[in-house]
Amino acid sequence: MIPVLTIAIPTWNRAVYLERCLSRIHDEATIIDLGSIEILVCDNSSFDATSEILQQFVQIGLCLRIIRNSENIGSDRNIAQCFNEARGEYVLILGDDDLLCRGTLKWLVERTQERKYGVICYKSYGFKANADEEMPFESGRDIIFDNAGDFLAGIGSLSTLISACVVRKSILTGVDAISFVGGNLVQVHLVISAAIASSINLYSTKRRVACGRNYAVAYDFFDVFVRQFGLILDKYKGEGLGPFDVDRIERRMLISFFPIYLLRLRLNGVGDIFHVRRIFDDRFMGRMVFDYWIKPLLWLPRPSAILFGALTTFLGRLLNGDLDLGITQLVVKARQAIAD
Repeated sequence: MIPVLTIAIPTWNRAVYLERCLSRIHDEATIIDLGSIEILVCDNSSFDATSEILQQFVQIGLCLRIIRNSENIGSDRNIAQCFNEARGEYVLILGDDDLLCRGTLKWLVERTQERKYGVICYKSYGFKANADEEMPFESGRDIIFDNAGDFLAGIGSLSTLISACVVRKSILTGVDAISFVGGNLVQVHLVISAAIASSINLYSTKRRVACGRNYAVAYDFFDVFVRQFGLILDKYKGEGLGPFDVDRIERRMLISFFPIYLLRLRLNGVGDIFHVRRIFDDRFMGRMVFDYWIKPLLWLPRPSAILFGALTTFLGRLLNGDLDLGITQLVVKARQAIAD
């Protein structure tokens, strides 16, 4: 029997996070037909307690398919391997430090069983300690798009988040995810390809995955999300996306995604600001939203840039419907300060 959904988890030396991730799946799996899902873990040759953790879950009855690489093949290639090895009609590549919100697994199985969406996407939120306590207060709704450009513009930066997008593998016949390795954004190719190949796609504005906050990255963040992401969008111009679609997607990123990361850059006062300026200028020079929304963050003196960045971050979240995130984070920080 072919599972309707594969949850594929790439991991490497993050046993503590993986245990938390699998515990949530184990809890949620009790209310669904286990025959409808496959749980795949691709272990990138971990040398911590990952193997022991996986065996513990096998022993308590969680049906796992485990692929252990003989050597570390890199994060990008391991993500691609997760997609290629998945047996399900739909594939969710779930970060090992991320948690499906309660009820999400049941909702996902129901949506995938409808077998009509190319991509199922949903909102996320970040958490530090307790995903349930730090979850923003909101409801949300399901929106069906019959145009890939509208859908991709609607989800914005979520196309870059592996845990927020479920891709219908069955419509990507002949696609080898390994061919997308090299830019740290394998998932973006898969999301765009599936969205274009399908007549309809689904976006849930309800937050259905909690992402562990880990700001340390092993790659050039702005090179990946500005230059490489832009190159991917350019690749699909004429293959289902038009120039207007690409402009809308990047405009959404400029307004609601980049300000917080640039604000952190200026707040920390570390990093090569000249390098970051060059990356943004090369991609966005001459675009009005860049000149008036992002450029001051890069070029103003640090104190003024921080004030400007705080304003654009607030407004960007407001425009993106994410103001609840900021409010929740302030409440959590206040509770922690009181507790300390």
